[in-house]
Amino acid sequence: MKRAERQRLKQNDLGELTRHAQEVFADRKRDVGWIVAAVLVVGAAVLGYWAWHQRVQQGAQKLLADAMVIQEARIGPPAAATGATGLTFPTERERAQAALTKFKAAADAYPTTDAGLFARYQEASTQVVLGNPAEAAKAYQVVIDGAGNRLIGQTARLGLAAAHARGGQFDQAITTYKELAQRKDGGLPVDGILMELGRVYRDAGRAGEAQQTFNRLLEEFPESPFNADAKRELEALKKTKAA
Repeated sequence: MKRAERQRLKQNDLGELTRHAQEVFADRKRDVGWIVAAVLVVGAAVLGYWAWHQRVQQGAQKLLADAMVIQEARIGPPAAATGATGLTFPTERERAQAALTKFKAAADAYPTTDAGLFARYQEASTQVVLGNPAEAAKAYQVVIDGAGNRLIGQTARLGLAAAHARGGQFDQAITTYKELAQRKDGGLPVDGILMELGRVYRDAGRAGEAQQTFNRLLEEFPESPFNADAKRELEALKKTKAA
């Protein structure tokens, strides 16, 4: 009897819950309709953004690929004259100029994409090759501002320091190299940074600090591939000092 009573109570409770749910749904049917519509709109927006993002990425990658083709083109006589295939340029400078135009176009068209940032980095590097350190520094700074602490941003800082050194702005180059050498979480090889820092000290006429930097490289990185270069630099500094 008790079991039957419990079963009846459960059925009544279930029926009551069902009726309550139906009443709530009926009362909020309009709200639910708006919620469903909102979800559909948001979903459509997300899909639309994803499709747009994919198109942007593909467009940026295509322009970057076009620039890379020029950057890797052969130097020599025209293909028609030699029977070779592919793009050719008579001089490395003309190839660099053509690549620079393409890299800048890709970076300007898609500045916030990964491909666009890489194109801007390549633009900066090509400016260095062409002997335009001031223009290179501007492009490197754009990459730094856009990439932040990502590896390409750190590499751009390295390029910025090199551009400053190339332009005779030794104090700025030294500051950047020192900051990069002090980082423990960076993705750049500290021994290589120390090598460049020592050379900038040397070029700036600060022989004592150059010597300290090269010695630090040898002490902290005994297996570094830069050790032979560091030793040669130290020998050259000693001869200069003795003279």
